[in-house]
Amino acid sequence: MNNFLCPKCKGHLRVGDHIIFKVKNDLKQSALLLLSPQIGNYSSVKHPSFEFNQGEVLEFYCPLCNATLKSDIHPNLALILMKDEEGKGFAVYFSKVAGEHSTYETDGESVRVTGENAGLYTYFKVGDKFKKYL
Repeated sequence: MNNFLCPKCKGHLRVGDHIIFKVKNDLKQSALLLLSPQIGNYSSVKHPSFEFNQGEVLEFYCPLCNATLKSDIHPNLALILMKDEEGKGFAVYFSKVAGEHSTYETDGESVRVTGENAGLYTYFKVGDKFKKYL
């Protein structure tokens, strides 16, 4: 089972079968959003009263320390950390755009790209920039 962590406080974001985030929509309304921990599974769970439109850029935050999870490589990507069962660390970038399926998992040496929209952000390079997160 992979563990997912906040890059700021290193708090655990995975509870059971979900990764839990605090998100804000364009109207600055806040809610909890639960995503699948399975890379490439884009299912989500939210309260029915929290609304956003396809194509809207949501802002992702750690529900523990409230730090922004925006990445420093593109404004449409969020960043969390993942540790696999062997304890190996990865940086996981994913799209903050509602309905856009793109995820990038890197160990600093290579990038695993997932999602039908992943071609939108594949220009970033692996290397030392990513190792600071692991």
